Amino acid sequence: MFKRALIIVGVVLGLAVIYTTGSEQRSSDAESGGTPGERAACTVVVTADVLNVRSGPGTDHDVVDELRQDEELDATTETRDGFRRIGDEQWASDDYLEPVDGADCD
Repeated sequence: MFKRALIIVGVVLGLAVIYTTGSEQRSSDAESGGTPGERAACTVVVTADVLNVRSGPGTDHDVVDELRQDEELDATTETRDGFRRIGDEQWASDDYLEPVDGADCD
């Protein structure tokens, strides 16, 4: 009887650890912009007339798209060399992206 109780307690504790670890990972993903392809908590608006979207964080990377002034989009909190990641292999100059009111882009 004691063995059975000990096994049940062990299983319950193991499930609790797995659940807690999973919820921490989900929270971490949300704060960092999530995994590639997921929506992010940071919404920005384009302030330039036309803003080049590049394949990497820098002007030496290829232009893969363009954004227009006043266009709103979801971005990530990841910035590198003055560029913000806005999607899978998509970066735009953070100088021309303004967080909307209430957005958490830090």
